[in-house]
Amino acid sequence: MRERTYSAEIGTQRVDLPIVSLNDELALALLITVDMGIGFMSQAGRELADIIRPYDVDVVATVATMGIPLVVEVTRALGLDQYVMLHKTPKIHLADAISETVRSITTSGEQRLFFDRARIADVEGKRVALVDDVISTGASTGSALRLLRGVEADIVVIGTLVTEASKWRDALGDDALKVRALGSIPVFRPDGSGGLVEDWLG
Repeated sequence: MRERTYSAEIGTQRVDLPIVSLNDELALALLITVDMGIGFMSQAGRELADIIRPYDVDVVATVATMGIPLVVEVTRALGLDQYVMLHKTPKIHLADAISETVRSITTSGEQRLFFDRARIADVEGKRVALVDDVISTGASTGSALRLLRGVEADIVVIGTLVTEASKWRDALGDDALKVRALGSIPVFRPDGSGGLVEDWLG
C-alpha cells in the first residue's frame, strides 16, 4: 500500500510528510525533526532565527526531544552559545527539578515537563525565545510557557517550524500573537470513502 503524504512548505524548503492515523477520526502529517537531516534543519534553523532575531533574545528554550535539533540550529544562527531544555523524562539530574503537567496530541496520557533548577539563572529575567518543532493543540507550548514564566523568564517570541490547524490559537490566548512559524499544515479527517480531507480548524 502506498504511503499517504502531505507536501508542506517550511520556509524555503518543501518536504513530503507521512500522514499517520491517530484514530478513526483524526490523522496527522508527521514532522520528525530527528529524521530530517543536517541540511534541512540547518536551513530551517537559520530561517527561523532570522524571524526571531529582531526580538533581541538572550537565550533560546525548547522541549525535548523533537525540539532539540531546532534549538541547536536556531541558537547557532543567532550567534548565541547557550540554550535551555525542558525535559519530558525524569533523568537523574532532574530529581529536584521544577515541573509542569503537559499533554501532547501525539503522546497518550498525561506527562510532565521538567526544568533543571541549575539552569534557572540562564532564563531568570532574560529575554527568552521558546522554539518547538510543531504547535498543534497548544497544550505543550502552554505548559512550557507556564513553567518558564514560573522561573521569571520573559518570553518575547514563540518560534516553530509549522503550526498545525488552528486549535492552538484558542489554547494560547494572547500568547498566540507571539507565535512565528515557517509554515502551516492541516490535520486530516476521513472523507467517508477511504480518503482524507484537510481540516484547517482542527
